[in-house]
Amino acid sequence: MDREPVPKKPRVGEEESNGLHSPVTLSHTAPSNEVWYQESLKAPEAFWDQLAKERLEWIKPYDKVMDVDMNSGDIKWFINGVLNVTVNCLDRHARDNPDRVAVLWEKDEPKQHEPVTYKQLLDMTCQVANVLKSQGIRKGDRVVLYLPMIPLAVAIILACARIGAIHSIVFAGFSAEALSSRIND
Repeated sequence: MDREPVPKKPRVGEEESNGLHSPVTLSHTAPSNEVWYQESLKAPEAFWDQLAKERLEWIKPYDKVMDVDMNSGDIKWFINGVLNVTVNCLDRHARDNPDRVAVLWEKDEPKQHEPVTYKQLLDMTCQVANVLKSQGIRKGDRVVLYLPMIPLAVAIILACARIGAIHSIVFAGFSAEALSSRIND
């Protein structure tokens, strides 16, 4: 299967020569940032409702887009909605484009790299999440990573998010005292 070359991406907010935008600006076919901004001001509830329905996969759909109390300054978004960040940044891409590269791991030696596809990363993430759960790690627990930046570290970070645990990465060059301080913090 031949693939078209990946075009150079513009910086955020910058249009490509063909009028399309970088995915970072939400969509290849999105209007300019100014148009989006004006739409969000004109009808914020409708604007965010449309984006949330088109761009996110909800575990439990929200009942109401927003609840605003300007007197108290209390603003709540997507009332009663539940989502999982890993589903939105990993699962849907693994489902739609399983062989697409999710992470390009640059190894220690120059010019040595290893692609990790969305499917591979999802499989690794689910395995790690199951191991964490089998060890009693639950939502709100903290998990400290003392690893180099390898694909497994990415999977652990995503696995923590998947089960609601909080990850913390510590630098391998820290002394025992510095590590102890950061782990206990």
